[in-house]
Order: sequence, then structure tokens, then C-alpha cells
Amino acid sequence: MAEYLVIRLGEQHDDPVDWIPVDGNGTRLGPPQTGELAAAAADIRDRNVIVLVPSSEVLTTSVDIPVRPGARLLAALPYALEEQLADDVESLHFAAGARRESGRIPVAVVADESMQDWLNRLAEAGVRASRLVPENYGLARIPGTTSLLVAESKVMFNDGDDTEFVMEGVKPSDALAVAGTLEESSADHIASEETPSSASHLLVYCDPKDEERLQHDWIALRHELSSVDLNLLPDGVLPRLAVTVAAGQGVNLLQGKYGPKLELGAVFRPWKMAAILLVALGSVLLGGKFADAWRLSQEADALKEQFTLEYRQIVPGDTREIIDPVAKVNALRRSFGSPVAATIFLPTIEQLGMAIKENDAAVIENITYRAGVVNVRLSAPDVPTLDKIQKKVSESGRFIAEIKSTDQVGDRISSRIQIQEPGA
Repeated sequence: MAEYLVIRLGEQHDDPVDWIPVDGNGTRLGPPQTGELAAAAADIRDRNVIVLVPSSEVLTTSVDIPVRPGARLLAALPYALEEQLADDVESLHFAAGARRESGRIPVAVVADESMQDWLNRLAEAGVRASRLVPENYGLARIPGTTSLLVAESKVMFNDGDDTEFVMEGVKPSDALAVAGTLEESSADHIASEETPSSASHLLVYCDPKDEERLQHDWIALRHELSSVDLNLLPDGVLPRLAVTVAAGQGVNLLQGKYGPKLELGAVFRPWKMAAILLVALGSVLLGGKFADAWRLSQEADALKEQFTLEYRQIVPGDTREIIDPVAKVNALRRSFGSPVAATIFLPTIEQLGMAIKENDAAVIENITYRAGVVNVRLSAPDVPTLDKIQKKVSESGRFIAEIKSTDQVGDRISSRIQIQEPGA
């Protein structure tokens, strides 16, 4: 499994940085550390580097434009967002992520000056980043859940859908008021106390100091919302942010003019003579290749004829021309039954059982299997329990578990978790 070193830059050029090594599932491979950027560089080894940049320097938003990701999209973004930006678009850098389920595309906008400063800092320390991600993308988007993360003087917000922003020097309740969450919660409560909206349920991450500092705000929010799930981060916010970005979430700022560049001339120049010799050798061998191709074609026709004879003996009623022998064999295997499902389904159930055993407050309601994918419907007392089950199933490395949906049902969280082998 790939390993990453996640580095979180400070606001100022000379501020210390935080870093932590994790794997592709976000599992820690060491404790979080704080120090000079050069010290973090010494811990890179053969890991890919993900750099989290200050969210206060980046505008994160989303757009709905019918353009595929790529150069055309990056060229269209300045025009799509020009009216929302105070600065001249010529001095700004635009980056886009993958289109979401809603059809909208997440976008990050940052000043070229900030990009140059971050890249210079990394270059001075000998750090080559594979991804440069605004830190607020480390707050995972959970469908149907409003999430907050308090980091120093900043409050990071997302509604699990397409609204996400960062505010400085405010209380969590102020951020919720700006997002309209408190108003939605009040309206939903008046409309129907039995089916409150997801806006009434809040998931919060903060360190113990902020939990104590904002205790009056938490009390007030518990009066306003149906539930406030407060999760303390004793090791700081970086481990929480690293879990999400290591899984590939967030918009990578290293796009367009800041993306990887390949100097083809410099790459191929040392191989010029070798290329000439290769072309000469290829010319000599080309005739032989044509002869081999003709011979293989004849052998393929003979094998196909032999297969057709054998197939007619097994399925005498099928007189259609056989175009794809492999497809015919697979069809026969499916008709006779195949042990493939058992080799995937049973180990999946075993891994799931271990996860449920460690989190016995969760209850499995339904399990379905189709085409190598196991869908599990279960209920749990809270989102962190679901998070633990997802991580436990994934930690073996054989399976990938993803939380596909969460819903509040009474005092429990109903969720659908999808489990499959990597690359399936």
C-alpha cells in the first residue's frame, strides 16, 4: 500500500510545520510531529508527499458548467467565477477536482503570489510535493451530515453536499448561521419533529482546548440542533485532515501552469543514437514479424475451429457463429455455477464480523452481494462507530470499505457501507 507524508504548512513563511506519515487508508505510520520544514523533509524517505496549505489563502467553491475536466475547464473557470472574485483573475490560479454526485465541480482559487511562496518554501527545504491541497478539504464530506472542524482561530465547514468554506476569528455557531444551518434546523423542527433534516445534525472535530474554550457555544448549539456529536482531537487536527487527503480527497492545486512538466527534448536527447539503432533493428525484424503474424493468424483460425467442434458437442442446440470463445466459456461457467463469489463473499463477511465484534453497538440489518461487491446496511449509535467499522474492514488491505450513505433514524445512524476488492 502506498505511503504518504502529509505536511501542513503554517500561515507565515517562517512558521513551523506539522507532519505525519500515513498509508492510503489514512492509518498512522508514526506520531504527528512539529518543527522546521527541513526536518519534515528528512522524514519523506520513499513516500509521496501531500502538502496542506492554509485554507485562509484559498477560496473553495463549486461550479456547474458542462465542460469536461482538463485544460478547457481550467480556461473556463476564470470567466465562470469572475463576478465572485475581488482580485483580478489574471493574478489568480484556478484548480478543479472531480465532478461530484450533484453534478457540480469543486474549485479552488488562490493568488499566484501565494502559490509561488509555498512552492519556494518547499523547494528551499528539498520537498517535492505530489499534491498541494487546501487544508479544509481534509474535513471529510459525509452525505446528510453537517461537519465542522475548529483549528486554531479557524472554523472549517461543509454541509456534506456542495457548500464548504472557512472563517477566521468566529465561533462555530457564527459559521452555522452564515451557512443558514440554524435557520434550516428551526424551520425543519417547526415543519416536522419526526423527520428533521440533516442540517439538524452536527459533527464537530476540535482539540480539548477548543472544546473547553467554546463550551458555551456547544451548549447553545445543542439547544438549537437535534444532535451535536463532538469529537476531540488529542493529537491536533493534522491526523484528522491526513485521513481524508491520503484517500485522494480534495482539489490538487498542482494543475495548469503549476502542474508536472515533461521536457521531451531533454528526455530523449541522450537516447538519440540508441533510437537510430533501434529503428534499424526494427526494419530488419519487421519482415519476420509479418511472417509470425500470418502464422499466428492461421493457428488462431485452427484453434477456433477446434473450439467450435468441442462447443457443439457440449451445447448441440447452439448453432450460432462463435465470435468470442472466451465469452462462451464464461457463459458456460456461469450456467454451471462458479466458486468465485464464495472466494470474495466469505472473506468479506469474516472481515466484517471482526469489525462488528469490536464495535458491538452496531447492528447489521441487511447484506447483499452482486458482481464482487458486498453492500451492508447497518445501524450504529453515531458516525464515529461507522468510521471505525469502515477502517477495520479496510485495514487488512484486501478490501476497500466505503460509507456510501448515512441517515438519522431515531437516535441511531442508518448507513450503507460498500465493500469490494481494490480495483474491482
